[in-house]
Amino acid sequence: MAHTVIGQQALLQQLDQLVQGGHVPHAMLFTGADGSGLLAVALHMAEALLCQAQDVHDRPCGQCQQCRMLRTWQHPDLHFSFPTYKQKGTSSDYKPVSDDFIKQWLQLLSRGAYFTLNEWLSEIEIDNQQSIITVAESDALSRKLALMSSQGGNKVVVMWLPERMNDAAANKLLKLLEEPPSQTIFLLVSEHPERLLDTIVSRTQRINVPRLTHDDIVDALTQQRGIAPDTAQRIARVAAGNWHKALEMLDAESENTEFLQHFITLMRQAYQRDVKALRQWSDQMSTLGREKQRRMLTYFLHLLRENFMYNFRNPQLCYMTEKEEQFATRFARFIHEGNILQMTDKIQTAIRDIGQNANPKIVFFDLALSIIISIKM
Repeated sequence: MAHTVIGQQALLQQLDQLVQGGHVPHAMLFTGADGSGLLAVALHMAEALLCQAQDVHDRPCGQCQQCRMLRTWQHPDLHFSFPTYKQKGTSSDYKPVSDDFIKQWLQLLSRGAYFTLNEWLSEIEIDNQQSIITVAESDALSRKLALMSSQGGNKVVVMWLPERMNDAAANKLLKLLEEPPSQTIFLLVSEHPERLLDTIVSRTQRINVPRLTHDDIVDALTQQRGIAPDTAQRIARVAAGNWHKALEMLDAESENTEFLQHFITLMRQAYQRDVKALRQWSDQMSTLGREKQRRMLTYFLHLLRENFMYNFRNPQLCYMTEKEEQFATRFARFIHEGNILQMTDKIQTAIRDIGQNANPKIVFFDLALSIIISIKM
């Protein structure tokens, strides 16, 4: 196998049965919940379609020549299509195609098939969302698919985020779907199928990829990432079936540890009514970048909610790390029906003000003073 799919065993068996029975539609649309592994499932399907093992019930076999090529996703009959952007230095009439970025794409895939659009944009070093699939991409696919299969089997197109096609590209893809080239199968991986042309959707068989289970994420965290079982259980509960969110929690662990300490300092000094110390806290928070300030305040909202729910003594309602819960055992009693709405409103206002470029020293000190009043209620 060229890659690992997290969970989804029932769906993978259904897809394998389609291949075994020879009933694979010429176009399939993979869609479902965020972080459920749409691309990973589609790539499994591509492997099964391109594998040429003699045993039709054991595909992908992981051993044949085709599967060996698929380990690096460089099979000549596997074609990728994905959002790109116009690079600096190209002529005004040049339209980018996926082949311009195939090296970066394969590098990202080599680290796993679970990544977001933002991670892809970071890989190709652009910091905006103006990435599209151009009409030149549809033309390039038409030329490639007009050729005979290099290996004598299927030709497979994996198109990631087809909703990012411009109108011209979408109309040309529609023509390909209406009159598909011989032995060609299209695997469309869409996070927002509602943005696709209805005529494109109607020519595909929709494959709904379900949300991952709690145990799927726990197993992946412990077996693939070496995370301790207790920590994996906590992350899985917060991730709620979203592997992207589970990974974000792992990446954000150090930042959230910092944010937790800032929250603890704020609440302790507010409870002590130490205005001088709160002024110093506000000055310190003002030195953080605005995006980090907003992430921190959003994290504060999370902590307020969790401490409020902690008072109900129902662990199924709480989604905290071990460190957060240790703090909650002492602090949660101060967050109750009498102040939760007021404190939440003040933090939301601070998030809005930071987003509108207000002076952060004033914003944070005003927040700190309001917490003095709220926490004693």
